Amino acid sequence: MNSSPHPDWKIGDPILAPFSEMLAINPAQISSTDIYKLLIGAVVPRPIAFVSTMNESGVGNLAPFSFFNGVSSNPPALMISIARQKNGSKKDTLLNIESTRQFVVNTVSEWLAEPMNQCSAAYPYGVDEMTKVGLTPIPSVCIKPMRVKEAAIQMECELYGSLEVGDGSEGSSTIVVGKILMIHVAKEIYRDGKILIEPLKPLARLAGASYGITGEIFDIPRPHI
Repeated sequence: MNSSPHPDWKIGDPILAPFSEMLAINPAQISSTDIYKLLIGAVVPRPIAFVSTMNESGVGNLAPFSFFNGVSSNPPALMISIARQKNGSKKDTLLNIESTRQFVVNTVSEWLAEPMNQCSAAYPYGVDEMTKVGLTPIPSVCIKPMRVKEAAIQMECELYGSLEVGDGSEGSSTIVVGKILMIHVAKEIYRDGKILIEPLKPLARLAGASYGITGEIFDIPRPHI
């Protein structure tokens, strides 16, 4: 494990930031597309939720979402933000979650980069992307949607609640909060109750078509005052 970038820093030491001028951008004066570009460049790196769902007919769906994070440990919960389509319609993932109240969040590691990206294509509703791209569906324990066998962590969730953000037009989204019912973790990345980041090799979403991989890792102990 490496040391922090500036291990000699002490409270009160000045910080020399590598920039000299700020731009003020008013979101009310630019398009939702330009705001989106700013957000995905500013909120980085982002974890990727590879979300598997199932419609009421039993057909699966698999899609990646990078507006995603943990919410609570009691109850165990996570959130994903699902944006509307360009025409304002709801994405397949959201339609399935609203109708069945169940979904699986599979983690995305380096070895899943290409199939994950392929699943972001606009397949017609009713196409099972998991089998389409060659990934392996395996049964969940508590819910009906399948898990991705190749994902090192798979979290079975039921809908805890949702929040509409916006008026339903392009750029609007639905925040979905899922209560985690079961967590499946590969033995190779789990030790003493903790996830091992280096063998997990998590993939991060950046801006545009860019992704990032985990590089140098360092620890900074939490301070006590």
